[in-house]
Amino acid sequence: MTLTYFRDYCLAKPGVTEDTPFDKDALCFRVGGKIFSITSINSFQYINLKCDPERAVLLREEFEGITPGYHMNKKQWNSVSTTGNVPDTLILELADHSYELIFGSLPKKIQAQIRP
Repeated sequence: MTLTYFRDYCLAKPGVTEDTPFDKDALCFRVGGKIFSITSINSFQYINLKCDPERAVLLREEFEGITPGYHMNKKQWNSVSTTGNVPDTLILELADHSYELIFGSLPKKIQAQIRP
């Protein structure tokens, strides 16, 4: 997995924008103005992704490369290693899951603007 591939994957989703609101290294992907993914531009060693709390625990038990979200709500966010034992296909599926969780939390009016 490369940052370029992950970035292109995220930006292909409806309504996704990117920015660096915290510093020049922390790249955030948003839908409807809400963050669903954060990663480092310089090192790209992990990606913070929102996750269903029950699933988050199961993933952490199964994969050494999935840990509670760094600088995030530990119940709802995971840090997913891009250099560990987490398959790329799972990383992308977890990015989809995070996107859908955030999209589902948006007001219906905003959802309809993103996906008419």
